[in-house]
Amino acid sequence: MDTIALDDVLPDVFASAAGDASVLDSDVWLSGVTFNRPGIYRIEAESGTGKSSMCSFIYGNRSDYRGRILFNGRDIRSFSVKEWCDMRVSHIALLPQEMRLFPELTVTENIEIKNRLTSFKTRDEITAMLERLEIADKADEPAARLSIGQQQRVAIVRSLCQPFDFLLLDEPVSHLDARNNTLVSQLILDEVNRQDAAVIATSVGYAIDIDPVKVLSL
Repeated sequence: MDTIALDDVLPDVFASAAGDASVLDSDVWLSGVTFNRPGIYRIEAESGTGKSSMCSFIYGNRSDYRGRILFNGRDIRSFSVKEWCDMRVSHIALLPQEMRLFPELTVTENIEIKNRLTSFKTRDEITAMLERLEIADKADEPAARLSIGQQQRVAIVRSLCQPFDFLLLDEPVSHLDARNNTLVSQLILDEVNRQDAAVIATSVGYAIDIDPVKVLSL
């Protein structure tokens, strides 16, 4: 997949405010925007303006919006369940803001849930990613015992355990200091370059340390 396009998209919850200037001034909502692969895109937003909703719309988790979202020119509302399964295994990866780790499972078990579906990374490759993010010593710890920042790094590793054309990152470094931001950013950038992929990353002010080709305001 080479392009994701949002055509006149607006969350249903914002429909009553469609005439408001703050909505109309958005680079994304009620606009025409295309994300091309490869490329790095940053979506800057204030809280409550729909950045997580945008990620959910693109990933197909939600459909409560007006307008069209197109993958290579095709409206995603027409996708079958099977097509969505293939899309999420092979073409789109998502790091949700809330991370969605299973607290009772270990770090390794949380990552392997995805990796068993994709068979994309070897155990050694996963260990190497954990080492780069300085959490390899937590591999056998339940996720619930980790700090929020450590959990965020685990979720990032998990998101990279699949082939993808587009990587959706919803506030990927919100719980990380500058040093860990740099570690995470380099790991992500290495994988993105290896797959010749695109990144769409949201930020409410503290952005991932990767230079974007384009910055959009939500």
